[in-house]
Amino acid sequence: QVQLVESGGGLVQPGGSLRLSCAASGIFNIYAMGWYRQAPGKQRELVEVITSGGRANDADSVTGRVTIARDNAKNTVYLQMNSLKPEDKAGYYCNADMNGNNDWNYWGQGTQVTVSS
Repeated sequence: QVQLVESGGGLVQPGGSLRLSCAASGIFNIYAMGWYRQAPGKQRELVEVITSGGRANDADSVTGRVTIARDNAKNTVYLQMNSLKPEDKAGYYCNADMNGNNDWNYWGQGTQVTVSS
């Protein structure tokens, strides 16, 4: 059974930081792992992903504020988010892209990030 288990979301003040974690089980040799987010009324969008080789791709809206890391041995990906803004508020979803073609993906259940004073 494939599972992507996320943790680390929560409520933080503007300017604060959060670290999200996602552990995948039941799958191996994952091409890319990463994070997407979806705010109410908006489409799901890329935050940042990283390949098994360490190549990362992030959205312009978070460049310089987020850092992704991956432990291939543990099938785990981390997202360190700093200088959070109210517009970062969203459900954050872990993604495992098995082959890089975006046609074989697994998703986590999501973890909520709220940025508010």
